[in-house]
Amino acid sequence: MPSNEFWQNRRVCVTGGNGFLGSFITEKLALRGTKEIFIPRIEDYNLVEREAILRMLKDAKPDIILHLAALAGGIGANRLRPAEFFYVNLMMGVQLIHEAWKAGVEKMVAVGTICAYPKITPLPFKEENLWDGYPEETNAPYGLAKKMLLVQAQAYRQQYGFNVIYPLPVNLYGPRDNFNLETSHVIPALIRKCVEAQVQGKNQIILWGDGTPTREFIYVEDAAEGLLLATERYNGSEPFNLGSGQEISIKDLAILIARLTGFEGEIIWDTSKPNGQPRRALDTMRAEKFFGFRASMPFEEGLTRTIEWYRNHIGF
Repeated sequence: MPSNEFWQNRRVCVTGGNGFLGSFITEKLALRGTKEIFIPRIEDYNLVEREAILRMLKDAKPDIILHLAALAGGIGANRLRPAEFFYVNLMMGVQLIHEAWKAGVEKMVAVGTICAYPKITPLPFKEENLWDGYPEETNAPYGLAKKMLLVQAQAYRQQYGFNVIYPLPVNLYGPRDNFNLETSHVIPALIRKCVEAQVQGKNQIILWGDGTPTREFIYVEDAAEGLLLATERYNGSEPFNLGSGQEISIKDLAILIARLTGFEGEIIWDTSKPNGQPRRALDTMRAEKFFGFRASMPFEEGLTRTIEWYRNHIGF
């Protein structure tokens, strides 16, 4: 079925639709011909509260829900607010899946997180390794809260036939990302530190850890495309990774971003700060097999676009 035909007469609710990933999802939905897109704003619908969820479902009358809304952040934010990261993400997701099923929603996409994988997972991460151990400690409350949505999705499919799919996107990056150093992830934090050091005439930046951990990243538009393709084409109970299949160390990433931003100063590693998960790289074959998705944005080009957006956005 052509993608635009799939979306033609369906009402779509995108929680977190005004956020980083959500903004690209809603743009792509519009391009696919979706006429009715409902984006619940947190000011109007606090989805941690059941009453707000019921009101949202009544107002949106969705055929499809893409649940992107989450309380998320980097290592620092996870360490400072573990209880919030657990409670908010669990209560939002669990109640939304339950009430969506009761309301007769046709399909739901419950977006998971790569933080759900065990701290030590064989590389590349395969979906069948998801239950082989406890997540990395600094983001375990967040990772486990989101992981419970997979348990719920599979249980509701088994008992009620509710069509919930569960993607596991790797770290996103791209234009419109969160560049707040208190809550941002590694790429926007590195870009901001390099650009600000140049503007302020500083000849060094200080980064957390020792630079040895590895990460994988997916450009936000690729992730949005992958999620929509999965919504259109996949109706199974198995979770699936969404990634680029490329691994890079934090040290090499810092050097690359310094080069792309033009920062020529010294990079100092604060080894009193945590590294986070030692390595992170995904097996992305399931997504390709299930619904034909492969990430297409070259990493350097994606970083360059992100840096340009940041400079334009803040006026540097």
